[in-house]
Amino acid sequence: MLNNIKFISADEAVKVVKSGDHIHLSSVASAPKVLIDALMRRGDNGELKDVRIHHLHTEGGAPYTDARYEGVFFHQAFFVGGNVRKNVQAGYADYIPIFLSETQKLYRSGVLPCNVAMIQVSPPDKHGFVSLGTSVDATLAAIECAEHVIAVVNKNVPRAWGDAMIPASMIDYFVECDGLLEPAHFTEPDEIEAAIGKNCAGLIEDGACLQMGIGAIPNAVLAQLGNHKNLGIHTEMFADGVLPLVEKGVINGANKVIDKGKMVSTFLMGSQTCYDFIDDNPMVRMMDVAYTNDPFIIAKNPRVTAINSALQVDITGQVCADSLGTKFFSGVGGQVDFIYGASLSERGKAIIAMPSVTNKGISKIAPVLTSGAGVVTTRNHIHWFVTEYGAVNLYGKSLQERAKLIISIAHPEHREELDKAAFERFGPHYHFIG
Repeated sequence: MLNNIKFISADEAVKVVKSGDHIHLSSVASAPKVLIDALMRRGDNGELKDVRIHHLHTEGGAPYTDARYEGVFFHQAFFVGGNVRKNVQAGYADYIPIFLSETQKLYRSGVLPCNVAMIQVSPPDKHGFVSLGTSVDATLAAIECAEHVIAVVNKNVPRAWGDAMIPASMIDYFVECDGLLEPAHFTEPDEIEAAIGKNCAGLIEDGACLQMGIGAIPNAVLAQLGNHKNLGIHTEMFADGVLPLVEKGVINGANKVIDKGKMVSTFLMGSQTCYDFIDDNPMVRMMDVAYTNDPFIIAKNPRVTAINSALQVDITGQVCADSLGTKFFSGVGGQVDFIYGASLSERGKAIIAMPSVTNKGISKIAPVLTSGAGVVTTRNHIHWFVTEYGAVNLYGKSLQERAKLIISIAHPEHREELDKAAFERFGPHYHFIG
């Protein structure tokens, strides 16, 4: 017993799952591994079939996507993470295309059932509240809508503030397990990523409110911001790269109009140091994704600067960020939410940043997107585009002007080929465009 909470085993808790159920798993660092393992044991015993599993991207294993569970579990996630990518591409798992801001709406509108929510929470406080810690996102909506809520009570889940705080009375079954949260590992920026980071940082004004995606480029940008002043954070996620800037007072939220002085996020993806940072920290608000990713809420802060990445960009500014041709690599995520929100913000800047070539030297800037590639950010949404060769503003530019600007920051070895393709597409007048 803990504050009058009765614990049961993971195997006992997952008995509430029935064939045909839809399950939501808390996301990223907070995937409830002990419940997943217990659920797999039921699958191995032949007790279940046609159980659908939903979540954002998770860290750690995702055994329910394995071919051996075909007909038992079917993964339909809102983002394709590295742990499920191979099986999604093979067809043993699947992806629901959805703006991150609307993932919660799938549950709250009833479009997607939620029979069982499996989550991790901090131990209850003296008021009977637990915290969702590093994963609020669509998990709060799942808890609200689920027929059964199973929570792993884990002392390693940080006691995060904001919408992360929920009464323990919202939970039906409690399992105790103190495993460490899954850390995310990021490589150090290489020379190209560092150059991109420098070009992006040159666009960031003092007093800007930042959103950045996942990976080495955001970390490269943050590393360049040590001399900036009064930066804020309103984002879908952050990682360790922000912590030195908080310690230096560079990130303080002083210029924010809403959530002044606060860092706002919906999930975390980093090291244990990052997770410890939000523990009982009133500076951080972990909020419902309906709040963090609403473009009209995003736009309330001035100088919102959103930096997101791409897999491929064509010479008109169409951005593919979810697939390599027909093979899904990631997902829509929050890119469009923040690109649009930043464009609506007073003096905001929406930035797409990527290396000009792949690791094999293939140009990521193309005359047309690869067949089957999805357009995540449309040519109507894109504003700033950045590579290691510079930054160009495409807003208000015609197709031919855009082509000139985009090609100007392509890899030098590919510029002539791209220029020839633009000439063939737009005709002889193209060469007279300034």
